[in-house]
Amino acid sequence: MRYLFVALIAAMTILQVSHAAEVGISIVFSDDEVRIINAYYRDHVTTKDHKGKKPHGLPPGIAKNLQRGKPLPPGIAKQHLPHGLHESLPPPPSGYERIIVDGRVLLVEIATRVIHDILTDIVLH
Repeated sequence: MRYLFVALIAAMTILQVSHAAEVGISIVFSDDEVRIINAYYRDHVTTKDHKGKKPHGLPPGIAKNLQRGKPLPPGIAKQHLPHGLHESLPPPPSGYERIIVDGRVLLVEIATRVIHDILTDIVLH
């Protein structure tokens, strides 16, 4: 019974997200979100990872597939937003998450892994 309930909730979430796309609702970062994210990284600039090495970018073929409307490539290394930034932002739309991939902040649909918006050149390498 529990599994049926979980499956039903998951199906309802997918249908709600799909319905938004069908009626032409665009899910993107708001102007306030962009401002908050830009301000956070302006004040918290980092060019090295926690081991003191400069991070390497994605291979070109994978990097060019990080586009709106495309799913995240399988096995892609992603990071959650820093806690301070996460706390400063309003919650993402239901069924979406904000992640960092290769120095880009992405708004991704959780059910399909499709990228709905990208902020490039925000997180410096």
